[in-house]
Amino acid sequence: MRTILPSELPINADGSAFHLHLKPEQLADTVILVGDPERVTLISGYFDTIECEVRSREFHTVTGLCNGRRISCVSHGIGTDNIDIVVTELDALANIDFATRTVKDVHTPLTLVRIGTSGGLQPFCPIGSFVVAQYSMGFDGLLNYYHTPDGLLEMDIENAFKQHTNWSPRLAAPYVVQANAELVEKIGFDMIKGITISAPGFYGPQGRFVRIPLAFPELNEKIKSFDFDGHKITNFEMESSALAGLAKLLGHRAMTVCAIIAGRSAHTMNTSYKDSITTLIETALERI
Repeated sequence: MRTILPSELPINADGSAFHLHLKPEQLADTVILVGDPERVTLISGYFDTIECEVRSREFHTVTGLCNGRRISCVSHGIGTDNIDIVVTELDALANIDFATRTVKDVHTPLTLVRIGTSGGLQPFCPIGSFVVAQYSMGFDGLLNYYHTPDGLLEMDIENAFKQHTNWSPRLAAPYVVQANAELVEKIGFDMIKGITISAPGFYGPQGRFVRIPLAFPELNEKIKSFDFDGHKITNFEMESSALAGLAKLLGHRAMTVCAIIAGRSAHTMNTSYKDSITTLIETALERI
């Protein structure tokens, strides 16, 4: 049996995961993930009771009971690099014996639901709508660093997309992962569904031009026109691909649902989106 070295999985002196500062007993099997640490405070306001609260850097966790169900809410910050940290450490908390540094005999599957904000790419994804990432396409390259068994990635969509966009070899190869179908139906049955792109940045990688010219200024139009068997690319965000991919690799259920706060086609932006995200949070808590 493999012993996981301290350099591979750092554990703090108090027995908590290195970045999250959570101890195994502080994590629920159902986890709501959000980017903003303050959004954890908002969500925990709906909890009936609070069991623990832990803060470390951008990682803020509250575990408690909501509608009689034990739930953890964890903030992950921005970007797939942070998702790599959060999902790896959440899985370790559930499935690694911290005393022996070995994988537990019995696997504990986690339910991971990310509630975020996003920019809509299509006219049918207007500001204020909710979009479920039925498929996530990663422009970030993170999953390319892990061994992925045959069948885990949606290679037919990836190959069609690279051909449609004449994908540049200067960019990381895009990868496509399907979200957990059961969660998508349970939480997002009445929401817009499509292919969500996770970009490795907010500005240039999402086709925003402020002062530095874009290397591929035509890419967004190609993205919007892509269609694979009726599946269109609906929105840009920055985390769903890594969440969907790592969760699948580790045997967990995961999905992302976003409130649309920017209309990329209409060139509009709603910076006062509290009501929209609050409605989405309340909906997700009722359905999770």
